[in-house]
This record gives sequence, structure tokens and C-alpha cells, in this order.
Amino acid sequence: STEFGKQLVDHFTYALIGDGCLMEGISHEAASLAGHLKLNKLIVLWDDNDITIDGHVTLVDSTDQIARFNAYGWHTISIDGHDAKAIAEAIREAKASDKPSFIACKTTAGFGAPHKAGKPAAHGGPYGSDEAQAVRKSLGWTNEPYDIPEEIMDDWRLAGLRSTKKRVDWESRRDARDTEETREFNRRMAAELPNNLDQVFEDLKQSLAEEPPKVATRKASQIVLEAINPHLPETMGGSADLQGSNLTKTTNMQDFLAQDYAGRFVNYGVREHAMAAMMNGMALHGGILPYSGGFFIFSDYCRPSIRLAALMQIRVVHVMTHDSIGVGEDGPTHQPVEHLASFRAMPNINVFRPADASETAECWQLALQNKTTPSILSLTRQGTSPLRTEFEKENLCARGAYCIFGENEADAVIFASGSEVALALEAAKILQGEDISARVISVPCLDLFSQQDDEYRNRIIGTPKARVAVEAGVQMPWDHLLGDTGKFVGMDSFGASAPAADLYAHFGITAEAIVASVKSQL
Repeated sequence: STEFGKQLVDHFTYALIGDGCLMEGISHEAASLAGHLKLNKLIVLWDDNDITIDGHVTLVDSTDQIARFNAYGWHTISIDGHDAKAIAEAIREAKASDKPSFIACKTTAGFGAPHKAGKPAAHGGPYGSDEAQAVRKSLGWTNEPYDIPEEIMDDWRLAGLRSTKKRVDWESRRDARDTEETREFNRRMAAELPNNLDQVFEDLKQSLAEEPPKVATRKASQIVLEAINPHLPETMGGSADLQGSNLTKTTNMQDFLAQDYAGRFVNYGVREHAMAAMMNGMALHGGILPYSGGFFIFSDYCRPSIRLAALMQIRVVHVMTHDSIGVGEDGPTHQPVEHLASFRAMPNINVFRPADASETAECWQLALQNKTTPSILSLTRQGTSPLRTEFEKENLCARGAYCIFGENEADAVIFASGSEVALALEAAKILQGEDISARVISVPCLDLFSQQDDEYRNRIIGTPKARVAVEAGVQMPWDHLLGDTGKFVGMDSFGASAPAADLYAHFGITAEAIVASVKSQL
């Protein structure tokens, strides 16, 4: 409502949660941040029935949830969850608060079931015909199954009519004026990108080709964001306490604060799971294009929400930096090894790993264009050399892989992604000096390449005598390209603590290793 006014954005967000939800760690992450930011349009109703699948809540938890949410800075209310009037009054009270509201609704699981009420057996599973009949008797319900009394249907229809009127009134306010503001609101809610954005990307790629920067791809991502964010007012950036490393906050962005909701950058703190979940909520709401910032290793904390984004087919972009052993001295706890493979195994997600600034721009463009698929941008900590120094209007990354060096009929094909493309090019040139021809295929998105038709895939791969894939991760995602005889240059263990260059040499991810892998097949 800060931008478009309360005439257009005037609603509340409701969450219905149970005892188990409050045990999950994400409940702390989300609730503490919501209280800190004073998100007073958020109303949570807790079904406080004291039951879990394995037994009563007292078996596993003794938290005073009211005290807990008071400590977070929420407005709290306790009511009888079976009293409809009390629920309505509590919601009215919550709407008047300047804090997010937590309504504790004391209920009995299986209310009315003489043998299951208030017991774990009421949590799930069929009641059976005898217990169902006993519930009907307990509640004084005499109608046949699926026979709803007319007076109840009348009340239900009145609720629908009341809500329909509110919807029609809102649409009338929205459509009352054909203004630029209304058109902009509708564009964002339809998840359409601005008409000039393709030109913005084209101009950016032209400048990157003319003066190619030798920077880490995380820095290249910042360059892209600086170019596009002024034209994309719907973006909501953020970082999980790593903005100085992820570089996701641009100069035109202000912080989203309790005292100023106009900001477009969320400081999530060390709350990766909540960050990813909140991004899902923004995307589902509509009108917002959220992107995150985090170390790729910490994507493990985000994974449940990233999976839900893929399942729900929504557009969120996760900027995951420090994406390999190139992290260096932080060591194996902070060096992603299996993460590229694990996310590529997830359906309906695009994992982008660009090799230089031009590819980073193209990968960002693809992530924004795809409305139904979340994206991960896997970016380096360490610097990368510019590999594409000529302007290409076409988005070469759009089909997931393309030939960056070499002729069609070569002795060997070398597949690589991200920071290892430079190593592949170095190896190809060494081989060339030994009269062995090699094609280098940059694979910024293995997911997209796998979706291409056989004609394109066969044209890119060719019919080489030798196949090698190189990536500072595990081999698994590359097996279908390598076949039975191809070789992999990469990781088969956790990393170590040392400077990045030393680690690449230690683990044998070098141009010389690629050359040797090619020769072993010829």
C-alpha cells in the first residue's frame, strides 16, 4: 500500500497453524522477523489442541506459546476456538493492532467423537462408521450424510455474497481510472516484465562485450542488478546476513524497515529457511519479484521452501554465491560439493552457473522471463576471466549449453560450467598445440540443455572420440553426457581449507588434468 495506496492494497494475510508448526525451526525464524518488522497485516490463528501424531504435545514440548510470541513483539489473544463469535471478535481486535497478531484458539481435536476426542487417534485416520455415527449423535445432527440444512446453506451463501461484493468493489476502485499507476499495478500483478527490459539487457551485454570485466560472477550479478533494478520496481531483494558478500543490494534500494515499508531490500538476518519461505509468499501474493542472497552451502537451510517453489511453479530467484571449493580458506564446511547435483535432481528448477559476466547477464534474463520455474544462480567467490568478448544479441544461454570454442567435428568435446569453463578453454588450446582438436561446450544450465530436442543436443555434442566434463562438484549430473567411456574432472570428496588456487591443484581440477583425460580416450 506504500506505493499504490490503501484503495488498491488493503488486505490482511491469515495463517492457520497447528502445534507441530510451532515446533519447527522456521516458526522462530519467521515469527521473530515479523515481530521485529511490525507486520501488523499478518494474523495467525493457532489451533491449540494439544495433540500430535505420536501423543499429546506435553510428550515433546512445554513452551508457553503466548509468552513466546509476546517476546517476539506480537499482539496475542487467547480464545475458545469452538466459539465462532469469539473468533470474529479476536480477528476484529487483531486488525486494529499495530503489531502482527497471534490468536491462540483452544480446541479439542475430534470434538464430539466420544472415543477419540482429545486423543492422538483424532489427529488422522478414518473414524469408522460407528464413531462417525456417535459424533452425529453427540452433536445432535440428524441430517443424512451430505445433506446440508437450508439455513446453513443460506448463511454460507450470504458469506459468499458479502465477499463477492467486496471483490467487485475492489475491482471497481482498481478500474475506476485508466492511469499509468493502474496500468503499472496490473502489469506487476500479471507478472509481466516491462517492455524495455530486453533492451536494457541488450545494452548491458553490449557494454560487457566492449569492456569485459574480470570479476567474480557474484560481482557480475551485482552489475546486472544495478542495470535492471531501476527498471524493475517490483523486485524485492534480500540477503541472509551476507549482503557484503552476495552483493544483492543495489544503489537504488533502501532497506525494508518497521518504520519505512517503502524499502525494497529485506535484511533477513541469519534466517535462510524463512527467507526462502517469505519469498514464496511474496511470489504467490503477486506483484512482487523476490530474489535472495546467500552462500550456496546454506541452500540446505532453504531447501524445503525452494522445493515448494518448484512444486508450486512460482518465480523466485535465489542468488547463491561462494559456489565451490573456490571459497578457499573457509574450508569444507562452507564449500558446496554435492549441491549442484542435488538441486539439478529437483524437478522444475533451473540451476544457472554462468562462466563470466556476459553469461551472468543472460542467466538473469532467463530467470526473470520464466514465470513458472524458480531459479538458482550459482556464483563464484573468486574472480573469473571474461570469456565472451564479442557482442551477441542472441541469448546463448537460453538452450542451456552452446559451443564457446572449436569446430563441429572435433576429436574431443569438453563440457564445463561456471568457473571451470576457463580451464576447459585452456585445455583445448593445449590440445590444439598437440594437433588434437577439441570443442568446448559451456553449460550454464544443465536443466535447460536436458530439455532440448535431440537434434540440438546431438549438434552440440557431435561425434567425438573423447568426452570430458569438468566442474568443481560431483560427477552425477554429467553421466548422461559422458556415456560409458567419458571422463570427469571434478570432486569426489569434501573440500579442504587452503587458497582457492591450491585447492584446484590439490583436487586435480586443472587444464593438465583435462588434457590427460582427453588423451586417455584417444
